[in-house]
Amino acid sequence: MKTYALIALAALGLSMSAPLLADAGDPNRGQELSGACAACHGADGNSVNPEWPKLAGQGEAYLYKQLSDYKQGRRQDPLMAGQVANLSEQDMRDLAAYFASQTASAGTADEAMVDLGGALYRGGNAATGVAACIACHGPAGDGNPAAMFPRVAGQHAQYNANQLRQFRDSSRANDAGRMMRNIARRMTDEEIQAVSEFMAGLRRD
Repeated sequence: MKTYALIALAALGLSMSAPLLADAGDPNRGQELSGACAACHGADGNSVNPEWPKLAGQGEAYLYKQLSDYKQGRRQDPLMAGQVANLSEQDMRDLAAYFASQTASAGTADEAMVDLGGALYRGGNAATGVAACIACHGPAGDGNPAAMFPRVAGQHAQYNANQLRQFRDSSRANDAGRMMRNIARRMTDEEIQAVSEFMAGLRRD
């Protein structure tokens, strides 16, 4: 219980201190800039390849942070590093505004894994110290835009599982306060796959 309370307090603190975008993004200009993104992420931000994330409906500040982190080397990916190399600060804000304004498509889950995944998402694993995902990502998986916690509902299970494994081995290290790394390092492969499947199937009815 203490672990979950601390996660919730950390989320509140990040929400209150998260920097606002200095200049609001222009979604219309972002759409004009998004042609290069469409090849992997889809014209509206709903990627088809399960290894590439859906960007549609993500929080604008979160999307801007990820682009900025790729540009500054805080998040590593050779393909993305090349894509952001020539983007200005305003370009990144405009792209973030465009994809944030789009509607995310629904995902599907492996029904054989959703019971375990749902239990982890809602209650964590007290025995190993895995905090409940719901504390930061919300009951419906909508995330917390103010705290820059991403939307996970409908996201490709393969992408989410890949990111959790990267947090676990610290090859991805752009999480505030090591929050995701501290959680993922306590998760088994089965737990990572199960919760990723559950998140993929989350949706508002």
